[in-house]
Amino acid sequence: MGDISLSKAVRSNLLSLQSTATMMGKTQERLSTGNKVNSALDNPTNFFTAQSLNSRASDMNGLMDSMANGIQTLEAADNGLTSITKTLESMQSTLRQARQDKSFQTASYTMPTTGLTGASELSFTGGSVGSVAVDIALTSNTAAAATTSATATGQTTATTLATAGLADGETIIIGDGADTVTYTVGTAATEDLDDLIQAINADTDVDVTASIDADGQFTLTADNNTTAISVAGTGAIAGLAAQAVPTAVNTAKTVDALVSEINTNDDLEGKVRASNDNGKLRIENLSTQELDIAGTTSAGAINGSSASTTEILGNTVRADLADQFNELRDQLDKLSDDASFNGINLLRGDKLTITFNETGSSSIDIQTKDENSVNSTNLGVSTTLTAADLDADTNIDAELTKLKTALNEVRSQSSAFGSNLSIVQNRQDFTKSMINTLQTGAANLTLADMNEEAANLLALQTRQSLSSSSLSLASQADQSVLQLIR
Repeated sequence: MGDISLSKAVRSNLLSLQSTATMMGKTQERLSTGNKVNSALDNPTNFFTAQSLNSRASDMNGLMDSMANGIQTLEAADNGLTSITKTLESMQSTLRQARQDKSFQTASYTMPTTGLTGASELSFTGGSVGSVAVDIALTSNTAAAATTSATATGQTTATTLATAGLADGETIIIGDGADTVTYTVGTAATEDLDDLIQAINADTDVDVTASIDADGQFTLTADNNTTAISVAGTGAIAGLAAQAVPTAVNTAKTVDALVSEINTNDDLEGKVRASNDNGKLRIENLSTQELDIAGTTSAGAINGSSASTTEILGNTVRADLADQFNELRDQLDKLSDDASFNGINLLRGDKLTITFNETGSSSIDIQTKDENSVNSTNLGVSTTLTAADLDADTNIDAELTKLKTALNEVRSQSSAFGSNLSIVQNRQDFTKSMINTLQTGAANLTLADMNEEAANLLALQTRQSLSSSSLSLASQADQSVLQLIR
């Protein structure tokens, strides 16, 4: 509109109104957006600085989700470890209950007064004893060992063989019914009875001992009461002859003697316990398995016959507790498999990586110790217990030791995860604070003071009103010329 001529006063007022309108527009924009810097044109330094701060805050805010998921994954693993700990403690309780239970089955047998022979015995199989029978003789053999002596007296180990009645080259053969030892005389005049004694006693295959007794007699004594001493050869010692097996006299053992023998037998100790039940032999089956005793009758009498067998049932309480133990162990592995969150299961050996800053230079890798799964196998309690495993208290004690070690492992792992959880939570709190600091810093650079901007708008509105009035007055001055023309 360059063709239109405006007076100086009108143009001045018009420019003032335009400037006021521009400032009102900026002020209204600040009030509507709340920012004093809305673009790089407003303040390049503040705009780009605030944009950088907000971008970093946005990146860090994106990491918060990863941290939150990480915390939930750790809590899921901790839930699993807590349940596994309780399961292991229940397994311990089950074994301790088995350890304390002594409800072993017993049977009492009456000792016979007659009818026992040297072959009469009790034979134990089954139970903790196993398939190899352990035999306990019911009688004791009281026969004296076979003995033969030379009739000559006054002999010593220095007595020559010639004096004893032997000549050069003659032999004397001593036997125990199974093996023999032969002594050949070299020089009878110089060899003595000590040479012969040493030769006989040096042969360990022959159960015969040679000696000179207190009466000076050359004596051969059997090492047991079932040996028949034989004397042969081309030579002979005067008065020394063969001796037949002595007649055995079998005497029934007392109940107390049987009790002592059974309880001290290496193959029965801890497997069978005997006691005197008011004159009867009481046998206690220290096992969860059935014990067979040959030599007893169903009427509760001992007859020593291998064809007569009775049974003593096993401990059913311990057998049932073995089943309970196995059920608990199976649950342990299921708990480990179910302790996952968002597809990550730390108890199965998965690795959890959590990033703490926007550049990725700060992070943490969380995994179980030695990268192993937390299950019955790696905890050392994977063996399926049978009822027989709970027969002996020593076996139970060994299993309790394994469980104690497993509990220590689980508690140690729980402590490690707890430390990791503390680190992640601390970084989460730190990141929240940093995001707040960055956003506050950006806001300080760009946010408008609403009270100030409202006051500015009111002042600009007043200025606009005054400028409009001034423009009207300036226009009236030009209109006075028109009045003159009229």
